[in-house]
Amino acid sequence: MERDVSSCNTYNYGDAHYWDARYVQDALDFDWYQRYSSLRPFVRSFVPTCSRVLMVGCGNSLMSEDMVKDGYEDIMNVDISSVAIEMMQTKYSSVPQLKYMQMDVRDMSYFEDEYFDTVIDKGTLDSLMCGNDAPLSATRMLGEVSRLIKPGGTYFLITYGDPRVRMTHLTRPAYNWKISLYIIPRPGFQRPESCISSEKSCMEAIPLTSEGMLPHDYVLEDPDSHFIYICKKMDEEEAQLPSYPLMSDVL
Repeated sequence: MERDVSSCNTYNYGDAHYWDARYVQDALDFDWYQRYSSLRPFVRSFVPTCSRVLMVGCGNSLMSEDMVKDGYEDIMNVDISSVAIEMMQTKYSSVPQLKYMQMDVRDMSYFEDEYFDTVIDKGTLDSLMCGNDAPLSATRMLGEVSRLIKPGGTYFLITYGDPRVRMTHLTRPAYNWKISLYIIPRPGFQRPESCISSEKSCMEAIPLTSEGMLPHDYVLEDPDSHFIYICKKMDEEEAQLPSYPLMSDVL
């Protein structure tokens, strides 16, 4: 299994030293991929406000703050960068709904099994996929995510990775995840006037082929779209069902 380079460049985004140096140089708030305002319809649909949420790779994002303003009550934020965590601990010291801990997502043994209702990942898996040990790092992280989610809980993944490079990692039988795929254009994307009348709803799950891929005739409105995988952890009875909605189910 090769390294996924769909969202990589020359930086090693899986390395703590890179992130420490980055946050020392640039302490301004920054949200990767999408802001909460764009993701809110998905979050509100799949994450109850009473959920115990784990935000992996939080960095100095405003997303957790925005979620608290929207009624969410308990968000644990972890990041590999001690610089980012110390900065965010200071910033949100008076916000009891937000907690911050320095932690490598490949080893979250600090938390007990099935401790969280929801894990939100906005670019963290992508970061690990840019490392030289990408397959092992992805397996370790996703194994920890699966361990921490309660049955019925959700792994909420926002990524540049399309099903060709993500489904191999997400559909391991040990995870027992039922996966729904959504696609959202990048911020600021302008649809051509000829396409406005046929605008697709981002809240409609994309039916996948029996191999878990996009239909061969599916055309992305935005070539740089972000993919949202909603991975629900099934119980033993639900685990007998298909892992993702199939094209045949909607024909």
